[in-house]
Amino acid sequence: MDKQPLKSLINHQLAGVDVASVSRSIVNRLVFSVGKDDIMATARDWFHATAFMTRDRLIERWMETMRSYYVADAKRVYYLSMEFLMGRTLTNSLLNLSFEKACSEALQQNGVDLRQVREMEPDAALGNGGLGRLAACFLDSMATLNLPGYGYGIRYEYGMFSQRIEGGRQVEHPDNWLRYGNPWEFARPEVIYQVKFGGRVVQFADEYGAQRNHWVDTEDVMAMAYDSPIPGFATSTVNNMRLWAAKASRDFELKYFNEGNYIKAVEDKNESENLSKVLYPNDSTTMGRELRLKQQYFFVCASLQDILYRYSKYHQGFDELPDKVAIQLNDTHPAIAIPELMRVLVDLNHLDWDNAWDITTRTFSYTNHTLMSEALETWPVAMFEQILPRHLQIIYEINHRFLKAVMHSFPGDNNMRQRMSIIGEEEGKRVRMAHLAVIGSHKVNGVAQLHTELMKQTIFSDFDRYFPGRIINLTNGITPRRWLNLANPLLAALITSRIGDGWIKDLDQLRRLIPLAEDAQFRQQFAAVKRANKQRFAAEIASSLGLEIEVDSLFDVQIKRIHEYKRQLLNLLHVVTLYKRLCDFPQSEAVPRTVIFGGKAAPGYAIAKLIIKLINDVADIVNNDVRVHGRLKVVFVPNYGVSVAENIIPAADLSEQISTAGTEASGTGNMKLALNGALTIGTLDGANVEIRNEVGEDNIFIFGLTAAGVAELRASGYRSADYYQANGELRQAIDMIGSGYFSPEDTGRFRPIVDNLLANGDHYLLLADYASYVACQAEVDAAYRDQQQWLRKAILNVATMGKFSSDRTILQYAEQVWQAKPVVR
Repeated sequence: MDKQPLKSLINHQLAGVDVASVSRSIVNRLVFSVGKDDIMATARDWFHATAFMTRDRLIERWMETMRSYYVADAKRVYYLSMEFLMGRTLTNSLLNLSFEKACSEALQQNGVDLRQVREMEPDAALGNGGLGRLAACFLDSMATLNLPGYGYGIRYEYGMFSQRIEGGRQVEHPDNWLRYGNPWEFARPEVIYQVKFGGRVVQFADEYGAQRNHWVDTEDVMAMAYDSPIPGFATSTVNNMRLWAAKASRDFELKYFNEGNYIKAVEDKNESENLSKVLYPNDSTTMGRELRLKQQYFFVCASLQDILYRYSKYHQGFDELPDKVAIQLNDTHPAIAIPELMRVLVDLNHLDWDNAWDITTRTFSYTNHTLMSEALETWPVAMFEQILPRHLQIIYEINHRFLKAVMHSFPGDNNMRQRMSIIGEEEGKRVRMAHLAVIGSHKVNGVAQLHTELMKQTIFSDFDRYFPGRIINLTNGITPRRWLNLANPLLAALITSRIGDGWIKDLDQLRRLIPLAEDAQFRQQFAAVKRANKQRFAAEIASSLGLEIEVDSLFDVQIKRIHEYKRQLLNLLHVVTLYKRLCDFPQSEAVPRTVIFGGKAAPGYAIAKLIIKLINDVADIVNNDVRVHGRLKVVFVPNYGVSVAENIIPAADLSEQISTAGTEASGTGNMKLALNGALTIGTLDGANVEIRNEVGEDNIFIFGLTAAGVAELRASGYRSADYYQANGELRQAIDMIGSGYFSPEDTGRFRPIVDNLLANGDHYLLLADYASYVACQAEVDAAYRDQQQWLRKAILNVATMGKFSSDRTILQYAEQVWQAKPVVR
């Protein structure tokens, strides 16, 4: 009997997405995969059954997608990132496959509510902040645009941490997101690669007299693959995210086991598998820094082996590699891939250096995410040599050849060579990973127009002179599938009722809403949606924190990583000023406000953690003061992440984007909030500049110094104490914080914060921007009082967000960097 091709079997048996088929699949999965019946099943069991049902429908499309890339011999894009902040997968997949309604009805037939089921899914703890969320948006857009795109990262067993607020302080707890298993992933025990560390390099001459290098006596770890399907919206394309878990090269030492020393027997196994345990170990210790460097090489080494294996299945040699493979480095974390590919080409495949370097630079491109020199990753040469000795040799050779070329182009300029060197010597010899990434890539991009211009003028000015045209701008974007269609179904439905659903794949279509800003009925409907979202969020806060907030107050939102440059403290200074005004002038006509904070501080970042404590102490005083009852509330929402953001963002009225000008590369929270009808108050920093250009100056609140103004003020000798002395309200707010008004049981608790502002120079210029910020907040109050005018502005913000779709960003990458084409079946 002839064997029927698997492809025809799959096509013939394609799972249906009608209610009856979905219901039957869920029940089958509940019984045969979860091992429960409907009497014993918990909400979590129903979630797993529903996830398996959805995954079945993804798998069919996934296999066909992968097959089509081989048939087309398509150029593939590999996105290397230490983080993928995916959020929950169930609702996103249901919406992208267009059967959320059928699934909801199918579950209802079994007496189950889809809303309750989806709450059982934990956020995948594979990232921390904007860098990881951007990567997740990009994977969604690549699939939606039918681009052959793959994500590569680490399958962290624990996320950065689960944040709890205990006594007003951040307390870190393990984020055990895999406790109940991950129904979306496929373990691939057959896809396993060796990763080496340590050892030494042996040099020898081969039979042709060529010098060769052999990396020996290494400690080895195995990288095992886990695959997750990534569906596009309204397309049959389902791409792949492959994450690596560390496995020991052997499970245990039988010798120690037989002697009864069971701890010693598994010691090596445990140490090896620590590599993929935790996202971003605390790098305030030497051990933490070593683990982080090992994590970076671990996932890069495995990913390159996998990429080259896939390439070599259908191609001989490496000359075609840049025509078939594009590797994007998401920040400097994967930059070690550049010397790793050189090692593979030169040491293992014996290509000559110049040919290998040409192939390497045409394969890689690099995205920079920071302008702050202290945030640009560097590694001590001694540590690098101990962990990756051969790679350090290759980096030295890259640097030697590069600086020689620089000398020929700019003879006699030794300072320039020093500035451009991959090896910095400011604080002992260190490997500058950003320099390595720029030198080893054919394109380098910033993530907002201002950021890119500042890159060219500051940190990479020499490289821009030497490599004209290499540094380009590709402004970040967000996926409208998650950040409007999923997060804000009420607004999505309202928009679709007026202009159709084409905006979900073409966000520029939102411009058709512009005339509706003048439509009184649409404004009324828009206001009803916003109020319903605020009511939902208020109910969540009442349930989780026991705090009642006024739905008709202005929801003033700052949700992002807690960091001094993001200036949560400036927001808090305004809160204290507002509180004092309300206490002193109870008859004033201030607009009622609920100021909402959310974000995590890095475990070793003491001042950021103290700012969280200050927010909560201010909240404790303000929220319990009867004098301001109903007029001012302060809320800190714990454990900020994707799912928390999906609840807050649709409810926001005001979006706080108040970083010191010239410090935020782009920001994407600004885009998400504006897309959901929040007005922005912000500095001309990051993508705020482009948001202002799109929404119009009348529909955004801009304050503070520009990036040029910041540089000028610092150059002229900024004295924060002068601003403190000159402004009575500012002085009063700082004194209240410093004197213990908000911490009567420990009056000196917040002295370090005050010292940073006054004695230590106020590096991020909060005091310089305070008066402008407070005046701008008064403009916000005035605008919010005129609700019809506010609604017009909010609608225009939504309508002009088309530029900030990650689909636009990815199309630009595909055309300007990757030269990749869609594969449409």
